[in-house]
This record gives sequence, C-alpha cells and structure tokens, in this order.
Amino acid sequence: MVNVSTAPVVAASILMGPLGGGIVAALGTFEVRELRGNVPWYGVLYNHSIAVIAAVLAGGTYGFITQIIPPFTGTGVASAVGMAGALMAGLICISTLMALSALAVAIREQRAYRNVLRSDWQAFGLTLFGLTPMAWLMALAWGFVGPLVAVVFAIPLYTTRAAYKAVVDIREMFTQTVKALASAIDARDPSTKKHSEHVSGIAVEIGQAMSLSESELEQLEWAGLLHDIGKIGIRDSVLLKPGKLTREERMLMNEHPVKGEEILRDVDQLAAERPLIRHHHEWYNGSGYPDRLIGDQIPLLARVLHVADAFEAMTASRPYRPVPLTAAEAHEELRRYAGIQFDPMVVEAFGRTRTAAQASEESGEPGEPEQRTSAVPTLGQVAAARASNSLPANSAPVES
Repeated sequence: MVNVSTAPVVAASILMGPLGGGIVAALGTFEVRELRGNVPWYGVLYNHSIAVIAAVLAGGTYGFITQIIPPFTGTGVASAVGMAGALMAGLICISTLMALSALAVAIREQRAYRNVLRSDWQAFGLTLFGLTPMAWLMALAWGFVGPLVAVVFAIPLYTTRAAYKAVVDIREMFTQTVKALASAIDARDPSTKKHSEHVSGIAVEIGQAMSLSESELEQLEWAGLLHDIGKIGIRDSVLLKPGKLTREERMLMNEHPVKGEEILRDVDQLAAERPLIRHHHEWYNGSGYPDRLIGDQIPLLARVLHVADAFEAMTASRPYRPVPLTAAEAHEELRRYAGIQFDPMVVEAFGRTRTAAQASEESGEPGEPEQRTSAVPTLGQVAAARASNSLPANSAPVES
C-alpha cells in the first residue's frame, strides 16, 4: 500500500545523510497495527529493516550526486543539482522498498517474484514516486521553518493517505460484494456449495503456475467467482433436478454462460471478466458452447477457467453423480482429454499447482494418478444419454 512516511524519510536522508535517514526510517515508520501487535515480530523487523536499507541508499545517492558535480554549479538543496539528487534519491528509496517488499510477498504466497514486482509498480509506483517532490520541498522548507516543516506537511500527507485508503476500501467492498453474490448463486443448489470459490482458487493457482500477471490473476479470481452467475436465469425445476436432464433442459442449462455475460453487461468494472464467463465452456477442439470456438480462438483465461471448473465439478458430488471422482482420478481425466476438451498447456500448468500435488499424494505415486477405465463422454453423448435416461453411472461428466 502507499505509505506516506516515504516522503519524510527521503527528506531526512537528504538533510542528514544515510545515518540520519536510517534512524528516522527505523523509528518513524511504525504503524498502529504494529503497535497493537497485529503484525508478527518478524514482520515488524523485516518492514523496518527494508525501510532503513532504503533510507541509507537514498542518503548515499543524494550525497554522491551532489558531490560529483563541480562546486561552482551549486549543490545546495535549492539548486537544480539538489533537486535532481532528491528525485534520484527518492527513486532509489522507492525501488528498494518495492523490490524487497515484493520479495517477501513472493516467498510468502509462493508467487513469481517478477509478476509481484511488476504488479506493485503498476499499482503503486507512480503514486509513491509522486511523494518524492514533496520530500524535496520538505527538505527545502526545513531551511526556513526548521522542525515546523513536519506540521506544515502533515495535512497534505494525511489527505494523500486518506484518499488512497478510500480507494482501497471501495475496491475491497467490491470484492466482498462479488464474493457474496457468488455465495448466493451457489446457495440455490446445495450440491454446489462453495463451488465458485473453489473454482476461483484453482484458476488462480493455474494462473500463478503459468506466470500470468497480477491483473490476469485478478480476472481469474473474479471470473471464477461469477462464472455461474447466469444460472440465476435457470429455473429451479431444471437447475435443481435430481435426475437426468432432458435434451431441452440441457439446452436451457447450456445458456447460462450467455446469460451470465448479459447480466454483467453494464458492470464496467467487470468488462475484462465477461469474455471469460461467456467462453468457459468452450472445448479446445471446437465442440463446446456457446460459440463453438476452437483452440486459440478461446480466450486464454477462459481456457484456464474451464480446466479449474471441470476439475472442481469432477471432484464434487452432484445429483447425477453422488460419488465424485478422487482428485487423482480427476487429474487423469484432464490429462486424457487435453487437446480435445482442454488446452494442453493449461492442463500441464495445472499439474504444477498445489491442488495437483495433493492429487498426486492421494494416488501414492506422484505424477501418475490412478487410471480409470471409463471414458469421459462428449457433450453430444451426454445430451443424448440424458435425453434417454441412459447415462452410465460411472461416467465422469466434466460440466458443472
């Protein structure tokens, strides 16, 4: 998040050099949550350590730049050289903070460091760098009003933090609303409880294994939560039917991706997620629905979502299949139908997720889940079999 303490820390590094900046960073960056004990001691230690490192490097950068310029050009804080040195010091400070913070997040959450760092720069980089000119002004004002500079700049720094916190709060409220809506969708059918949440989590795992960007992971998270929102438009007699669906009922059920896209049509915040929701039942060989797209015509994230949705559906009980597949069996089905129903690249990435690792542990032989003798029926076979109430009990449907 944006920490406005960066400005006074950089100002201290400019005025008092690396040592002074390091002391201010160590003592002046405590947060209320740290003082309340809401952050583990090692987290507090790490946060303040990287703040000290960043401040020391900022102070060293400013001193180096102002000392290598010939004296006759002027090297005071108010000079052009002083301003350039302050901006460079701020850039070094921010870069250090973000690089070390991203490292901690990547290790803790087992994510690709490059993706975390890139996402942080896109989200916070410009905002944080915007504090650097304020740091230079604080250092400049110190020469005129001394310690009163802290009082003068307290208001703009506080309003900056408050404005950003409001944005974060709104975004968090939106995310919570999406999750609540997903829970409401799943609540209509007791057999799909937590389905959307599980699909979302698996999709994000696959995306992380594929080193997708943070914005793409966020799209997978939200699309996973809302991929079945179109089922709101499916009547209960079809959605909750305990027996086999007729051909007409199956056709009605297959309309839910299009209905989902239509429901979210006016939600601008979810514009990027709408294609994923529409196409998450497309098959890699072109026999899916609703648009019968084939291969790379299907959006990549929709292909990821399809694998996650199919795996979760196969490992959960449904009215048409009271006994679900084991995780190992479901993983094998994904591999068996890679290139037919699923994108082989996405299936391979799924094999590198924590969910797949747990499936391998179940089978007792990593990488070689137990083989099934029954084949996964095609969509046409499923529709025909359900229409005649003759779908084999041991078939492994991969539609949720």
